[in-house]
Amino acid sequence: MLHNGHLSLIRLAAQQTSSVLVSIYANPSQLTMQEGKHSYPSTLDSDLALLVALNEELRSNRLGTVQAVFAPTDQEMYPFSPPDDIPRGLGSFVNILPMTSILEGADRPSHFIGVATLCLKLFNAVNPDKVYFGEKDYQQTVVIKRLVQDFLLDIEVVVGETIREADGMALSSRNVFLGTRRRTIATVLVKALNAARNAYEGGKVERDELVSLCKQVVEEEQVKQGRLLEAQRVNLEIIYFELSDQGSMTPISTVNSGRGAVICGAIQLLPLEVLAYGEDGGRQDGNDTVRLIDSVLLEPRNTSHRV
Repeated sequence: MLHNGHLSLIRLAAQQTSSVLVSIYANPSQLTMQEGKHSYPSTLDSDLALLVALNEELRSNRLGTVQAVFAPTDQEMYPFSPPDDIPRGLGSFVNILPMTSILEGADRPSHFIGVATLCLKLFNAVNPDKVYFGEKDYQQTVVIKRLVQDFLLDIEVVVGETIREADGMALSSRNVFLGTRRRTIATVLVKALNAARNAYEGGKVERDELVSLCKQVVEEEQVKQGRLLEAQRVNLEIIYFELSDQGSMTPISTVNSGRGAVICGAIQLLPLEVLAYGEDGGRQDGNDTVRLIDSVLLEPRNTSHRV
């Protein structure tokens, strides 16, 4: 299920290297029971078509090109025990504590175990010089960097900036599950994070102030939605907002203005109570809960800020 965010990482890799390998795999060991791999139907044929078209663009710009696609099966990646053994602590797996037990890891205890285990397998199978990850999943990038350091892997981890829609919404494979109504409301997450970043740029550095601003933006939207009819409203919940050190993900109480920080957030949009006739409810017709995560960097003072 490749999207423009993934393609931006491939373009970045093609600018920096002559040969790019793209891995396409929905890793079941990092998904929750509610998500499940069945929620991510195979789109390999259309993904390959996108890569063929992208290669034409890359060649015309005299950049590196995609030389191979690694699209393994579950049996190939988990040959001796099923991936659902990992949440139960069985089989071979990688856990990088404490950074895998906070934020996303606190709410999804086996998520980063699945991420780290799968990535180590991929790195061993491919032996890359560089690997590319998106900044939106900021905690994931920190986990992968620590994985590479701890296991003495001769790999450079490159982080590409978050690619966003015109309204600020971060591109994500999960966006196809939103549908029209929930997609409109989903921008509340980036609005909340931007409120905190704007406050930081205005001089606020205390964690409680910045996190409270994020929560306030979402809570105001919750009140607004609560006044609407069932066929119009979107119910949403805050999972977390946190101010963290950008190198370790450790929660911090104050931003060191010379170092900066990262503020991460996660919300979930609940199933639609009533799907209006003809309404696009998303991949599962609005019957699912859609979890969204995002992050913004609070840059050190006197540096330019990305939008």
